[in-house]
Amino acid sequence: MITLLLNNSPYGNEKSYNALRLALAIVKKKEPVKIFMMDDGIFCAIKNQDTPVGYYNIGRMMKSLVKRGYDVHT
Repeated sequence: MITLLLNNSPYGNEKSYNALRLALAIVKKKEPVKIFMMDDGIFCAIKNQDTPVGYYNIGRMMKSLVKRGYDVHT
């Protein structure tokens, strides 16, 4: 089991994006993964986010993990 902790905001830096990118790569390998969000990381879970120009949609990445049945906690 791999556990990832997101504690940075979804936009402004690439830390949360890279963590979710890693989570999606782990999912492709059929490995169990859990994601915990705290501090500014909880903003990654907001639905229907307005994604700034030039950024990936963090909400869509999070939704993809949840739809696949992976554990995401705030």
